[in-house]
Amino acid sequence: MELYSTTAILLRRISYGDHDLIISYFSWDQGKISLMAKSARKSRRRFGGCLEILSLSRLICRKGRGKLCLLEESALQQPFSSLRSDIRKLSYASYWAELLYLWLQENSPQEELYRLLLFVLESLENGSMPPEILHLLFQMKFMQISGFAPNLSNCCCCRKPVSESKEIHYAFHLAGGGPLCSSCREKQPGPRVLLSKGSGNQLRWLGNSPLETAGRLRFSPQSVKESQHFLEAFLPCHLGCTPRSLQFLQQLRKEGFPFS
Repeated sequence: MELYSTTAILLRRISYGDHDLIISYFSWDQGKISLMAKSARKSRRRFGGCLEILSLSRLICRKGRGKLCLLEESALQQPFSSLRSDIRKLSYASYWAELLYLWLQENSPQEELYRLLLFVLESLENGSMPPEILHLLFQMKFMQISGFAPNLSNCCCCRKPVSESKEIHYAFHLAGGGPLCSSCREKQPGPRVLLSKGSGNQLRWLGNSPLETAGRLRFSPQSVKESQHFLEAFLPCHLGCTPRSLQFLQQLRKEGFPFS
């Protein structure tokens, strides 16, 4: 049976039988891979701390006869331990991981998305950028790389530029993927979200900027709240489902947890 090695971030794990785990990783060169970790629940020594969600590890895998490869060995490279001691960081990172798990196809490399996830996790760990801004950055970059970024420039119906409108806020048509001008607003049924032109411009800049310079943009608390509401409505609409981790994140906000 063939062995191969890769570096990967753990996205999800589920119990299998009495002693095993099925683990989904995001590998830089393999994409999403699902592995069987034999006796992982029975003996913690075998894989150590490498089976924590969002940890970065070097893996040695064995291709077997079945659909799942076997995880033979793992070496922890970055545990991102501060995420597990901060519910705000963990809730954001769990949402990012679930988005990738739901979106990625098995064994289809996505190096740009892998670099994005690693960047936001490292930034979350070292505190180089506020978690709320990383949350906006990840979602905008994720959609841009995946090919369904929102149109924040023109009316999705008549193509009139948003910049020509005198209105401060516009109605963003979720299914149409873009804003509606005042003339087209009543013509298009369906859910929409109010978004200010200023927040829309900031999100567009965030999506188009290199990762390393994204932290230079300053969002007001109101703009952060508005942008979060917009992205967390738009993304599930186009993903086709609402991730459980997003429901948990939004529930924490409703209970008054200080996320921004």
